[in-house]
Amino acid sequence: MTSKNFVIWGALFAFLGVALGAFGTHGLAAYFAAHPNLESSFHTGTQYQMYHALALIGAAWVVERYPNRWARWAGVLFALGIIVFCGSLYILSLLDVRIMGALAPVGGAAFLAGWVCLGVAAWKA
Repeated sequence: MTSKNFVIWGALFAFLGVALGAFGTHGLAAYFAAHPNLESSFHTGTQYQMYHALALIGAAWVVERYPNRWARWAGVLFALGIIVFCGSLYILSLLDVRIMGALAPVGGAAFLAGWVCLGVAAWKA
């Protein structure tokens, strides 16, 4: 993946993070009033989506500055983490599919690995 791809994906994920955050706060207020135990999972998903959308854009900069495989892997892992971690939290909170709670740590591990790769990319440069 190129830095351009990472910026495009980061912008898309950030846009969706804002949209989902607004939808969760306004459009799902009645749903979460009836299911208050599911609301925090949804909001955690939107927060981590935004953080890592920005990290994905940061990874694009690192790919340009320190072009190595570690930088590219950081971006890929951030995108994968958004899909798996945040996606599983959205499914858990909207459909109450409890097994998704077991999938979230896989996405969390992708986030952690992405941060390690980002650091290694700079260290190796």
